[in-house]
Amino acid sequence: MPIIHVQNLTKRFELPDRDVVAADDVTFEVDAGEVYGLLGPNGAGKTTTMRMILGLLTADDGWAEIHGFRSDTQPEEVKRRVGFVSSSAGVYQWLTAREMLSFFGDVYGLSESDTASRIQTMSQLLGIEEFLDRQCSALSTGEKQRINLARAMVHDPGVMIFDEPTLGLDVVGSQAIFQHIELLKDQGKAIILCTHRLEQAQRVCSRFGLLHQGKLAFEGTLSQLQSQTRRNDLVEMFVDIIEGKLAPNDRLSAPAN
Repeated sequence: MPIIHVQNLTKRFELPDRDVVAADDVTFEVDAGEVYGLLGPNGAGKTTTMRMILGLLTADDGWAEIHGFRSDTQPEEVKRRVGFVSSSAGVYQWLTAREMLSFFGDVYGLSESDTASRIQTMSQLLGIEEFLDRQCSALSTGEKQRINLARAMVHDPGVMIFDEPTLGLDVVGSQAIFQHIELLKDQGKAIILCTHRLEQAQRVCSRFGLLHQGKLAFEGTLSQLQSQTRRNDLVEMFVDIIEGKLAPNDRLSAPAN
């Protein structure tokens, strides 16, 4: 049974001049040990979909479920089972990295000894030992993002959601994040990844959902997408989707695997 189950999620926003359907009947599943790449250009509906999955935004239609808990009726249970990493997540400037991680361990109900053990494990895993006792205000962008990754993992969740985790990072920092995503995959986590770094996504993701104007235009493994779209890689697919050269009904004439 899938760890993450998203069924017909729909969200509409009323603007002064028009109504916008930010997510339009989005449906997909993610198993343990799988990285699902939820990809799309700005405004495609990625963040809206993730906020509904996390229970931070109420869907107009449809529902999302994690480990059997519905995000619309049991959002706190969902949040206990998810680690969320975002480029927009901040750090507490006047706390040290260790103090911040200890705080979140307490928020998730871990004992002091369990929190200390988890911090030790993550320090070795993420290579943050040298700045663990440094004030967060003194950390670089890459160091802060590694602390945010540790924060999301402190309660050892079975599900990880990444929203543009490498935004603002250099090549080395981005590579480190993707290496950790691969490690989490090997540990059996169910993972949703939203990123503009399509080449890295193509390497690390098990399956993909390509969002355009709120709709899941194409979905499948890379080989399945290549068969559906007759394009070689994700960059080609996205350019042609955005430019209107490739539409969901095009998959009907695509050759079978």
